[in-house]
Amino acid sequence: MSAIADTIGFTPPAAATALEGDFPLVEISQIAEQESWRKEINRPIYHIHKWWATRLGSVFRGIVLGTLSQPGTDIWAQFYKTHDLAGKVVLDPFMGSGTTLGEAVKVGAKAIGCDINPVSTFLVRQAFTPVSEAELRTAFERLERNVAPEIRHYYQTRDPLTGELIQVLYYFWVKTVTTPEGEVVPLLSRYVFSQDAYPKKKPRAQIVCPSCWGVLEDRYDATDLHCQHCGHEFNPQKGPAAGQYVTTKSGQRYRIKELLPKNGMPPAHRMYAMMALRADGSKVYLPVRDEDLALYVEAQERLATEVLPLPETSVRSGHNTDQARGYNYTQWREFFNARQLLCLGLLLREILTIDELDIQEQMLCLFSSTLEFNNLFCSFKGEGTGAVRHMFSNHILKPERTPLENSVWGTDKSSGTFSTLFESRLLRAKRYLNEPFEIAFDHDQDGNRAGSRKTVASHPICARRVETWQELAASDYGLMILNGDSSKLPIPEGSVDAVVTDPPYFDFVHYSELSDFFFAWLSPALRQRYPWMAREDSSDQGEVQHKDPRVFARQLASVFTEACRVLKDDGVLAFSFHHSRAEGWAAIYEAINKAGLAVVAAHPVHAELRAASPKTAAKDPISLDAILVCRKKAFAQHQSPALQDVRQTVDTLVARLQTAGLRISAGDRFVIGAAQTLIARAAGDLGFEEIKIDLEEIRLLVGPGGGNGDNEPDTTGVELATV
Repeated sequence: MSAIADTIGFTPPAAATALEGDFPLVEISQIAEQESWRKEINRPIYHIHKWWATRLGSVFRGIVLGTLSQPGTDIWAQFYKTHDLAGKVVLDPFMGSGTTLGEAVKVGAKAIGCDINPVSTFLVRQAFTPVSEAELRTAFERLERNVAPEIRHYYQTRDPLTGELIQVLYYFWVKTVTTPEGEVVPLLSRYVFSQDAYPKKKPRAQIVCPSCWGVLEDRYDATDLHCQHCGHEFNPQKGPAAGQYVTTKSGQRYRIKELLPKNGMPPAHRMYAMMALRADGSKVYLPVRDEDLALYVEAQERLATEVLPLPETSVRSGHNTDQARGYNYTQWREFFNARQLLCLGLLLREILTIDELDIQEQMLCLFSSTLEFNNLFCSFKGEGTGAVRHMFSNHILKPERTPLENSVWGTDKSSGTFSTLFESRLLRAKRYLNEPFEIAFDHDQDGNRAGSRKTVASHPICARRVETWQELAASDYGLMILNGDSSKLPIPEGSVDAVVTDPPYFDFVHYSELSDFFFAWLSPALRQRYPWMAREDSSDQGEVQHKDPRVFARQLASVFTEACRVLKDDGVLAFSFHHSRAEGWAAIYEAINKAGLAVVAAHPVHAELRAASPKTAAKDPISLDAILVCRKKAFAQHQSPALQDVRQTVDTLVARLQTAGLRISAGDRFVIGAAQTLIARAAGDLGFEEIKIDLEEIRLLVGPGGGNGDNEPDTTGVELATV
């Protein structure tokens, strides 16, 4: 039997853990797919704050159980049982949002998490800090008394029917450019600015008149409209912006980038419409009037007089940040308009007056989470869905042509505001600590799936947070959250039972460039409290992130080498990975090899929602991760089957997943095949180019891949986002 057969039920000789043998990839993939639809609800603890490429908790529960269980253990039979693995220690050297830590402490193990990024460290500390809901509500009510009225003042308009002041949910803005002739051109590709997510079922849409800027209601696909306010006739489907060009009223065509302000400032904006909330709870679209413009000016003028804790740092040049810098966004405060800066600054200033530091930091975490939905890089998703498309929906810093200004404090009809996220993110995460649940499927008498439910399969998450290895070693349960370079861990040799992680992507999502957005607000508030917050930005020389796969391999090898040092001889290092290009997998092979490890098993599992925003633009979206299981080379047995044998294993695994109802793309097939190749070549010591050739051969054997390495659309030379 070949070494690759261990993924379909074969436990190799000398296996030390259950994860080296069979894995319930179908059952866990089905649960994972259900979880992926609403991750923030199904695993709220890992979504208390934005982090990128957060892995699914159900998958990592299965991995952790497999790494800490004896060979031959039926992992699926143990999945919904309550465990008490006191004394076992699990390490995650790339903790990110803390998924590994949460799943480890839920089964009663000790956990150590380390990340070089200070935003990760801060959010994970907040996620696992137990505070009572009553204390949080008391703090929230204080903020609601002291600062919410000031913020709400700047988000109101007058109802034209009653003359009453009513709350504004959203302001609609559009970027404008000025031609050499002095014409101000709005970057609208069409004049329909709001429609339903399912317009064929609900064709009613909101349209702005290009002549008088009045708001009209008509069909989303209307092509010939007569403005009831000014009589102007126009086609709502044809705005002045098309692709990367604008056309003036006289027919002159200009490239948008050529019309950017010459003074280095970001493009100008025009506020043109609002969605407001009437007293009876109904929503109404209104045009922006003089009173609304005056209110914005009032906010501008007050901002100039207030002393507020606002970001002062510049946007550094980088792979992701250059997309924004190309449109003159060079300061982090430029990602917000004047009203947003004022209201966010007022809110943050009040939060920093909370004396109890645990509560203050919980509110700081909530504040930082709110930033994602309240900036000039947000856009409108449409009616019939969550209204605000947050700024990281594409994992990039993409300037929006038609920004949506959210209401910072919000109402019960809002989304992505401080008040709504308090309930949906913060409190939900705290409740999960007290009652951590799993998703389970119900089945009818014929064995068919009949819905899903939540079931409690863990003790409350109450592991005491410790600061040193000595404290952790002395306790039966504990959680150590570190900030720093994971190639230099303050942990003794051979002290960890398992390493479970999800390493960074090498070539697309540059975490620290994106996390600088949050760091710019958090660092001034926390730099006196935590040394790891006292930096210029959230980057570090030791971070594992590089567009060159060979450099990335060396960086990753340094962390894996350290993980190998602290890992017990009979322990495994397991991590999730997917990539559509051979060089991505070659980098992983080289890192594993240099660290003195070998891949002994690989399990494909569902990892990503296929409809997620970054993936919809990929040529061949990947929805599977390969769970790569590694042992120290000296304790791993190797066999070297022919690469042609990989094709049969791929077909077998794909058939199992497809029979269970999972959709498998050509990119997914390559993920499975590439992972099997790492097993087939584990006994060797191939160079980067040699393993890359093998991987390209596997691509041909199992089917073509496509797109970028982490499901992202190609954003080379990205331009302004279209409507």
